[in-house]
Amino acid sequence: MHGGDAVSRTEQDRETVFFCVPGTLVRESILLRGGHVVDPSMNLDAQLDVRMHGEVVSAVGTLAADATEHVIDVTGMIVAPGFIDVHVHLREPGQEWKETIATGTAAAAAGGFTTIFCMPNTEPALDSVVQLEELKRRTDRDAVVSVRPIAAISEGRRGDTPVDYRALAAVGAVGFSDDGESTADSSVMRQALAASRELALPVMVHCEDPTLTGGAMHEGYTSHALKIQGLPALAEESIINRDIGLAALSGGWLHACHVSTGRGADLIARAKSNGVRVTAEVMPHHMTMTDKWVGGRRDIEHEQGSDGEHFGAADQDTKVNPPLRTTGDMLRLREALRAGLIDVIATDHAPHARHEKKGRSFMTAAFGLSGSEFALPLLLSLVRAGELTLREVVRGLCTTPARLWGLNVGTLRPGSPADVVVFDPAETWTPHLKGTVSRGINTPLLDTELHGRTKLAFVGGDERYRDW
Repeated sequence: MHGGDAVSRTEQDRETVFFCVPGTLVRESILLRGGHVVDPSMNLDAQLDVRMHGEVVSAVGTLAADATEHVIDVTGMIVAPGFIDVHVHLREPGQEWKETIATGTAAAAAGGFTTIFCMPNTEPALDSVVQLEELKRRTDRDAVVSVRPIAAISEGRRGDTPVDYRALAAVGAVGFSDDGESTADSSVMRQALAASRELALPVMVHCEDPTLTGGAMHEGYTSHALKIQGLPALAEESIINRDIGLAALSGGWLHACHVSTGRGADLIARAKSNGVRVTAEVMPHHMTMTDKWVGGRRDIEHEQGSDGEHFGAADQDTKVNPPLRTTGDMLRLREALRAGLIDVIATDHAPHARHEKKGRSFMTAAFGLSGSEFALPLLLSLVRAGELTLREVVRGLCTTPARLWGLNVGTLRPGSPADVVVFDPAETWTPHLKGTVSRGINTPLLDTELHGRTKLAFVGGDERYRDW
């Protein structure tokens, strides 16, 4: 599985080790040589070598190769801790025609993700110890990356009866969510947030007022031009505001999923400044696409243009919830991420079968985008545009989620698990209908030239993805 030629030491090839595990042997190790290492957890942003020995990172620095180890020349590429995606839909059990654990985790690895959190909107929902144990049995058998479950807030995700939070935490839940549904009963949300305070696990909320739903895209100029019923930004912002109030009342940990509006980001920033324990995530598509994409626009980096421009037919592959918003919202989300007011970058990978998208009208097509394989090139487009730095991207994809959830990954610190990604920031590629790893191919990026691609992904030192 490993490539590269063994390289012998010479007098000119002396080792300068900046970080290492004392006494670590180099036998049977892998050396990633000459890459640009970016790891905010260690304040690294330089050309360095990374050695993996067994299941752990053993050294980072200017390293002399040992004659017995595999050497992979990654010059010109970025080496970073494996990415962590805190918002993924694996669809299994119950909706395997959309995605399976095997295909979903393979897609994650292809995107550079080595740890993912899976959402509970499966059939049946992840609302009991039995269901989490069954999920673990399946992921142990089929997953190629680490999978950690998010349990439901309420039984069946119906919003009326709380689950047993303590029991679910004991079998590995990393949070609680009625994903796709805002828990309508505020007393249930308050109980969940109170439990989150005791368990140090977040309540991860899809913020949407169900009385303001029924639309299919952002409500605004473009929806009116396309004659499509819209979803107002207020539907999201009002529930963010409600749940912030409940978090303040209970002292719990609120995590706002897929924030899509500038005002929503402002509400979170204000709550943070008032001492409320609230964290938030933003999706690459909400920082690179706007509602104009629904009508055929395909400008990733700089959304410009004027009202009155011509739109084509609505593209079902742009239908996502929360919807693609305005240029102003997009720019404010970027600013909030840069400022650390939004904490985490996640994908909301939501695969669907082709007939659930292109086989239907825009109004009846399923909500959701495939995100795992496309997050990295979208984020790198922002790096090229000067909107984000590589350090900010890596911070949002792994350093911060690892810190928030107390994970022992998201770092290249010697002694930590060897979850490592190598990607080429300049490689161009074009995704096609039959060329994706995920079973779900619902993305408006098909047949679009992208820049930046994962080349290698390691989980615990084992190679799980290679495009070499």
